[in-house]
Amino acid sequence: MEDIIAIKKDGEIIDTQTASLQEIEGEAIHYDNSPDSLEVIRHSTAHLMAQAIKSLYPDSQFFVGPVIEDGFYYDFRTSEKLSDTDLKNIEKEMKKIIKKKYPIEKHTYTLDEINQKFGDDDLKQEVLKRISDDTLTTYTQGAFEDLCRGPHVPNTKYLHNFKLTRIAGAYLGGDESREMLTRIYGTAFADKESLQEYLSMIEEAKKRDHRKLATDLKLFTFDEEVGAGLPIWLPNGARLRSKLESLLFTAHRRRGYQPVRGPEILKSDVWKVSGHYQNYGENMYFTTIDDIEYGIKPMNCLGHIKVYQNDIRSYRDLPLKFFEYGVVHRHEMSGAMHGLFRVREFTQDDAHIFCTPAQIKENVLEVLSFVDDIMQSFGFEYSMEISTKPEKAIGEDAIWESATQGLKDALDENGISYGVDEGGGAFYGPKIDIKILDSLKRKWQCGTIQVDFNLPERFLLDYTDENNEKAQPVMLHRAILGSFERFIGILIEHTAGEFPFFIAPTQVIIIPIADAHLAYAKELEQQMQMMDIDCEISSKNESLNKRIRTAEKQRVPMILVLGDEEVTNKSVALRDRRARKQYNLSKDEFYTLIKEKMDEVRF
Repeated sequence: MEDIIAIKKDGEIIDTQTASLQEIEGEAIHYDNSPDSLEVIRHSTAHLMAQAIKSLYPDSQFFVGPVIEDGFYYDFRTSEKLSDTDLKNIEKEMKKIIKKKYPIEKHTYTLDEINQKFGDDDLKQEVLKRISDDTLTTYTQGAFEDLCRGPHVPNTKYLHNFKLTRIAGAYLGGDESREMLTRIYGTAFADKESLQEYLSMIEEAKKRDHRKLATDLKLFTFDEEVGAGLPIWLPNGARLRSKLESLLFTAHRRRGYQPVRGPEILKSDVWKVSGHYQNYGENMYFTTIDDIEYGIKPMNCLGHIKVYQNDIRSYRDLPLKFFEYGVVHRHEMSGAMHGLFRVREFTQDDAHIFCTPAQIKENVLEVLSFVDDIMQSFGFEYSMEISTKPEKAIGEDAIWESATQGLKDALDENGISYGVDEGGGAFYGPKIDIKILDSLKRKWQCGTIQVDFNLPERFLLDYTDENNEKAQPVMLHRAILGSFERFIGILIEHTAGEFPFFIAPTQVIIIPIADAHLAYAKELEQQMQMMDIDCEISSKNESLNKRIRTAEKQRVPMILVLGDEEVTNKSVALRDRRARKQYNLSKDEFYTLIKEKMDEVRF
């Protein structure tokens, strides 16, 4: 059939040429917007882009061009310095190639033959270093040929609905010590309507960019003199953040968590015992004190282990739940940092639960209930994914299988649907990843629940069981927001800066029309401060309309305008930005309203 672009058999997607030659029968992948179809379309469009780049810039050499979530990219080298303005010319060239309806053909070679074909191309040699296969394949379309496993669509005529979105720099192989290549991102769909819908979402996302809104709302900043990836919280942002921290602190205490705090640097020897030194060391910062090497913590696990070890533990004490707003540091590559989404210093809403193996399920479910309360409070939809053992891991396979099955059982027995990310676990244990869906339908990785038998074993943790014998506890690593920085960045874009009343940096602005109304404004301000409401009085020598516009630009949820009538009647003229309403209330009615708003938090 004309609209079949690939075949799927035993979980593998195969191009139609291979399927025909080898007489492979399987599930037909049609030209549509299904995940399998988009993977083939986007992979093919990446090659289409590379062909156009080669046509326009003949000295171009190509590294890798994978499919990513929502699109694709290609890393390449050219003597020309390209910018976003060049993307339109590349798109025009791509459209010319599409009109020629080139068949896309697969060719098979031995390693020696590939080396003869691409022997002078150092970037292709870099790709070959990452491939262990004896037989290699390329795909050709017209005069363009590139090393690739595929699969691809049968013909370039399928690739009409695409858009190149941005250009960036990328270190070769993600290694900061290597050269910087050019990277062009793009996306593609099976139909024009889906592409347009996606591009409209991208435009809306630009308006909601948390870096831009943070500047407008004076939430946080970065300073090159301080260093990249090190956010500086301004008063408005610090107020928002402290409210979030305070609400979560109370929620943790109600659920039986105990606050603890570990040091920010620990001797490297303890990181060697944990396995972080060997498996995570490239992401850590180290320093030397009195000729002893210390590691700045990238996570809070070891401090909590030391809290556990500080006392003799019985099965009657378990589960033990420790939580900490732990400041951690990780060495992120400079090209990977992006506002609050990827920083070098951040604070986790971190917790560790020490329990018996029999208590894993109930504690995982309790955490999931906590997650649900938080996500509903902020209006997030979310999904879950179990991530299994990665290639770089510690611990026996049997331990991993037991831990992974424990997570699956907890979700299965309670009818909670989930995906599986093979090889996506932490190096010390499998995990449940919590992925939230924002108002633009973008997925974000935030919280995680990890089951760990390995660290308790490495640190010889124990408790006395019912038979008065020593037993090893299970350690559950758990963060719900992930980090305050990343979550706040997501929340800014999710709400477009229109924060829920209970965490808004400034919740109420009071605008007295004239000096005669200032005393009443101050009375309201004092009373609201006693209610833990952040409010301000706007009494600058400016027109009433300008003061109202300024408050609205600051996205303050509630604006109170006070005139003679309000002073006389002890009332307020309320502009409710969230409800998009204006109405008059008595002072007491207004206080009842804001108490209800503060109680909208569910966790």
